Formats: sequence, C-alpha cells, structure tokens
Amino acid sequence: MITNKTIEKVLDTAQIEDVVGDFVNLKRAGSIFKGLCPFHQERTPSFTVNPTKNFFKCYGCNRGGNSINFIREHEGLSYPEAIKYLAQKYHIEIEETGGSYDKDPEDQTREELMVITQFARDFYQKQLFSEEEGINIGLTYFKERGLRENIIKKFELGYAHSTGSNFVIEATQRGYKMELLQKAGLVTQGNRDFFWERVMFTIHSVSGKPIAFAGRVMGGGKGPKYINSPETPIYSKTKTLYGLYQARQAIRKDDNCYLVEGYTDVLSLVQGGIENVVASSGTALTVEQILLIKRFTSNITILYDGDQAGLKAAMRGLNLVLEQDMNVRLVLLPEGQDPDSYLGNVGTEAFREYLSTESKDFILFKSHLLLEETKNDPILRSNMIKEIVQSIALIPDTLKRSEYTKITSETLNVDESLLIMEINKLLSLALNKERSRQIKLESEVKEDQFSLSEPFSQHEDRTDNLSLATNVDTAQEYDLCRVLISGGDKAMDYEGASISIAQYILDQLDEDMIVEFKSQSVRTLFTHTRNDYQAGEKIGPPYFLNHPVSEIKEFASKYLTETTFYSENWEKRYNIILHNQPIPEENFQRDA
Repeated sequence: MITNKTIEKVLDTAQIEDVVGDFVNLKRAGSIFKGLCPFHQERTPSFTVNPTKNFFKCYGCNRGGNSINFIREHEGLSYPEAIKYLAQKYHIEIEETGGSYDKDPEDQTREELMVITQFARDFYQKQLFSEEEGINIGLTYFKERGLRENIIKKFELGYAHSTGSNFVIEATQRGYKMELLQKAGLVTQGNRDFFWERVMFTIHSVSGKPIAFAGRVMGGGKGPKYINSPETPIYSKTKTLYGLYQARQAIRKDDNCYLVEGYTDVLSLVQGGIENVVASSGTALTVEQILLIKRFTSNITILYDGDQAGLKAAMRGLNLVLEQDMNVRLVLLPEGQDPDSYLGNVGTEAFREYLSTESKDFILFKSHLLLEETKNDPILRSNMIKEIVQSIALIPDTLKRSEYTKITSETLNVDESLLIMEINKLLSLALNKERSRQIKLESEVKEDQFSLSEPFSQHEDRTDNLSLATNVDTAQEYDLCRVLISGGDKAMDYEGASISIAQYILDQLDEDMIVEFKSQSVRTLFTHTRNDYQAGEKIGPPYFLNHPVSEIKEFASKYLTETTFYSENWEKRYNIILHNQPIPEENFQRDA
C-alpha cells in the first residue's frame, strides 16, 4: 500500500492545470481555466480547472476532483495506479507498506490488460530489431518506405513472426493467463497468435500507453492487408486516433490538426516535419474522434486521396465535424496520390506549399464542386443547394452560420432570404426533435426520481439537492457539511487557542447529536468523518476527495466547486469594502 506521505507529496506537487492540460486544451478565464470536458460530448466548455484549489469540475456531467481523481477517470486506472502515474510524471519516489488495496474487478482487468499490451509492444519491437526474420522482412519494409529508425522507435513499430505461435509461447512462459491474452485481442480462441507475419503499428492512448495494435500483412501472409486489435476494455477503434499522443503538443501549438487515413501517412508526415497529424485508421470519422481533436484545437484540415472515392468520403465525413462547431478545411491531393506517396514524390517543402495553397474551406469547396457537377440541370442544382443548406444548418455558431449563408448566396447566385428560410426550416425541425427528446427524458427522470435523487442511501429524505432543501434544519445541516468539507483544515481562534475548523465542529458534535440529523447523507458523512478524526486523521479537502466511500467524494465535489463567487466589483466599481470579515466563501469561522 502506498504511504500517506507519498500520497500527500503527489497531491502537493501535482498542479491540476498541468495534469489536465496534457489531455485538454485549457484557456484561462479569470482565475480559472476552461476547456471541453473529456468525459462527455459537448460543444461549449463546461469543464473548469481551479489552480488555487487544485481541483477540476465539469458542470455538464458533474465529475470533479483532484489530480488523482482526474487520472483515474480519464485513464481508467485504479487509485494506486493513478498515484504511480502522477509520481512518475513529477519524479516522486513511491513509498509503500506491506498492506494492499481492495481492487474493483473491472479496474483489475484493465490493469492486467495494460500490462499485457505493454509486454506485447516490447515483444514485437524485439522481433523487429533483434530477430532475423523481423530484420529481413519488417525492418527492411519500413526502411524501403523511407522511414528512419528514430521514427520507427518513436512510434514503437514492430514485427509479428510468421510461425503464428511465437507470441503465445513467450507470453504463457512469462506467466500471462490465456484468458487475458485472448481478452486483450492478442491470442485467438484457438490459442494461436492473432497477429502473424505482419509489421506492427502500436496504437496509444492519449497519455501514451499502448492499448492496441494494427498489423500489415507481409510477403506470403494471408488475410486482409490490415487488421486491427478487436474491441477490448481498454480499446475502442471509434474512440481512438492513431498518432494523437505524439501529435497533441504540435496540434495545440499550431492550432490545427491534419487528419489522414493511414498509419504510414502519419509516419511520413511526422518524419517530414509536419507533426500535427493523426489518422482515423481506416474507419469512417466518428463524433468521438472529432471531439478528441477538439480538446486541442477547433481547426481541422482533412487530407483525402485525389480520386472520386476519396472525394465522396470527404463529403460524408465533414458534416459531422461542422456539427461539433469546428472550422473545417479540405485538401484534395492529386489523383492517384495519398499523403505518404505525394510527400515522397515532391519532398517536404513542396508538400507544405501544396497544403498551404490547396487548403479550401469545406462549405466553399462543396459549393464549387457541386456547382460544377450540376451544370445547367435545374433539378440537380436544386438538390445540390439543399445539400449545402443542410451542411450550413449543422453549424451551431449563429454568426458563422450567417456568414456562410451570405457567401453561399453569392457563390451560387441564389437569393439569401431563400437560403435563410430553408435553413430556418431545418433548424426548427431539429429544435422540435430535441424538445421531444427532452420531454421524453424528463418523463423518464420523473418516473425514477425517487431512486436517482439520493447519492448515499436508498432511504434518504430526498433533499440532497440544495435547491430542494426547503426545511430550515436540513438546509443548515448541508451548510455545516459545506463548512467542514471546504474549510475543515483552516485555522480559527477559539477561547484563546488556534484550532482547525474541523476540530471545532467535530468537538461540538457527539454521537447522539449526529444521529439526530434529518438527512441520512449528512449522518453518513459526519459518522465517517468523526470516527476518522478521533483516530487522528487530518480533516480537510484532501480527506474528502480521497475518501474510500465514493459517495462521500461525490458529495464533497459539490462543495469544492462553488458556482457563485463574491464579486470583486463590490470594491472596484462600488467601493464597498469588507472590513470585519473575509469574503463570504471563505468565512469559515463565523459560519462554523
């Protein structure tokens, strides 16, 4: 078990904006940071990071907590694994005792799959660089494609042997269970290697952990040209982008992401100095993949092969990007070329110049393209206009939508008012559909309201939501929780001595008083806290955020992320100054 000293050092050292910033593009908004929540789909930021309190909170999905909580949620790690992740990031030595944690079975499985996948990555790399077949076939193939060794190692490429049993023999000899090897998608139900006689592309999570593989067939190997790992508890193809881990800093720096289709396209472009590039890995572009990119930039440039199939693929995929309020540009490569081949033909500088000059705004590109296709056919032209209007209607930003309408009107020589009317029809239909969905959802919530409204107990008095706390006594109970959770570790003066807020509150409460609380949730929280306090536990925000009872952690997150603050304008604008007390949200002594 990791010692409390180590946990405290990790929490003291880890800066929440630094930890979250590895995965989310944060923008300062006053004293806090805002970004798009990585835990649910959203178009406008409801996710906040508070550096002062070292805390994150999403007002859309209600997730919140400290750096450890964030890494646990985002990476699907257990509590000790999240601590080790942060300790490694900040070069903190881990101290452990002989005890052990009770692990959730799902956490346990994910950890084991992560370990197996890391072993597989190392195995395939060794096959590529150290085994005769891997060197002669795999390494030769990569070098013939023009890839340098530093790129091969950076992206952790590898090779799977042609026997079809090398991996499973090595893995079982190392003690890995066959059931988990199969669950990781590395061994078939017939106990054979899933990948064989293929060069291997390691697929990483956003934090850089290997989570899956893709293999390209070599020589006389049979089967599809490319195969991917199957879906596993740690890998979903539709929620993953190849190369994002390596590209994320460059995407943020350049405020643009190039999207390509293939693995070698990514490798070639990165080697050519274009590092802000990811691949959809052969899948149709999904909302989850788009939102991954949007964490780091709102600008996406899609590179498609210069043929009719590539063009149609572009048209199908880009409406999804518009719908997520992203700025979309398109680069269509010369016919018969893909990014990898074209870069190899013309060189880096000419390729960069081509990207710069041939990058077209999607709506304008689509207008010109369809205008060319329809010629003077009125029916085709009418259908084409409807198709463009449908794309414009997907854009959430009103001003942007208006500007596109005006430009499209000029490009297609169509009365702007007609376009606006058609767009408004589509918006009205979408609004009605959303209202119907909300009504249905509210109906379902009302039916299940009794069971959903209480986070702790099946027998609560239904007042955990502060807006429902109409009973004065219950409201005071909740406010006492707020004071204890938010300010328990703050100092106060009491009868000439300096004690903590928690000490003052808990010393006033005996067991009989706690039993008299009307809210079961408050009784639960104070019972746990009082027992731990008497056992010598330090009571403050870290205690609640890391409490083993998950419901108490959720309860704490409500009070550690205020939705209202004392406005600085009382002093700046109106010259009304507080002389006799701290600002309201820090007035813990008087409140206690």
